[in-house]
Amino acid sequence: MFQSRNRGNNAFLYEREVEVEGHLIDSMILSRIFDRIMDLGGEFEVLEFRIGKRKHEYSYARLLVRGKSPEHLDQIVSELYRLGAWSPTPKEVKLEPAPDDRVLPDDFYSTTNHPTYIYYRGRWIEVENLAMDKVIVVDPVTERAFCKRILDVKKGELIVVGEEGLRIRPPERPREGVGIFEFMSSKASSEKPSVSIVKHIARDMHEIKRRRGRIVVVAGPAVVHTGAAPALAKMIKLGYVDVLLSGNALAVHDVEYALFGTSLGVYVDTGVAMLRGHRNHLAAINEIMKAGGLRKAVEKGVLKSGIMYECIINNVPYVLAGSIRDDGPLPDVVTDVMEAQKLYAEYLRDSDMVLMLATMLHSIAAGNLLPSTTKVVCVDINPAVAIKLLDRGSAQAIGVVSDVGTFLPLLVEELERIRLSETPS
Repeated sequence: MFQSRNRGNNAFLYEREVEVEGHLIDSMILSRIFDRIMDLGGEFEVLEFRIGKRKHEYSYARLLVRGKSPEHLDQIVSELYRLGAWSPTPKEVKLEPAPDDRVLPDDFYSTTNHPTYIYYRGRWIEVENLAMDKVIVVDPVTERAFCKRILDVKKGELIVVGEEGLRIRPPERPREGVGIFEFMSSKASSEKPSVSIVKHIARDMHEIKRRRGRIVVVAGPAVVHTGAAPALAKMIKLGYVDVLLSGNALAVHDVEYALFGTSLGVYVDTGVAMLRGHRNHLAAINEIMKAGGLRKAVEKGVLKSGIMYECIINNVPYVLAGSIRDDGPLPDVVTDVMEAQKLYAEYLRDSDMVLMLATMLHSIAAGNLLPSTTKVVCVDINPAVAIKLLDRGSAQAIGVVSDVGTFLPLLVEELERIRLSETPS
């Protein structure tokens, strides 16, 4: 046991105890708590500190936090709760009814993407369907708590307000080997050798599928432009993709490539522009329109290869979210963006890994809907994409700075090699 006695000065007359437990040192949880107290102009005293001596053992700390006024102290403590601290004598969570559909009580609690618990009727209850920037709704009959979008809140539903009675478990640095998430010491890097990164990601993916976990792929049209469409199609065929999330552009250019061998009118294999190829993506849309949609185009033999073809014949669900810049769009595109957001959230739920491929907007949108416990790998040639993803709250994401046209074929090749090595001769 470690004890620190630093009584501070007389300006800090208000104090409160908090506790925190976990891999406090190697995950830097305790450092972040100390820094936040000092950043907010408070003081602290370490009353008790026990260090976990084995890999599976947690460390524990009990702190006395001081502020200059009750309001100052409340501000500090509420920030510490979001970093993983909690009160040793928790108060019942505060609930207020929603005054109307899509309207929240004024002091509503806005969620993080970290595992969250509420103290309700004398016990801690885990919040379900967790995502950042949502609200917590409590069902008093079942005594369950759920994350909800403001759009889905109904009049009279009980909404968590304030900061009392909440407990958050921030992500921790894993102590056991977990493939790419142990290998990558930096969150976004172009320094690591691509072949090594690919091998680690492939092993993680294979292990997830071996235990029947779920892998979601979020992809942009650059997958087609760079010549990686056949690789993604093969990855779907091999069973490593459970859901595909994207937009109109990926599907349009995938169909264009399948029908004409071009993407944006340029032959993918040679890089040479096709005569009048500028109209090919519109011609692709037209063929799908005539068929009545992507599935019917496959059934009628119009679409015979590609990413969307493999999704359809292998019963892999997909969501194509619409935007204001879409050509067409294809009949399969969900043009109501709030409905598309809802579908994204449903398909991302309970996913074990999300592989984000060369798309900033869809990656950030998906990241905002994920709990911090989901493994996220973001592959983009622009390091700013991974950095923006991290800055917007997806702190668990690993950024791989690479051309997706090079990355995906290597990944599929490694997945095939692993499968072959495990196949009995």
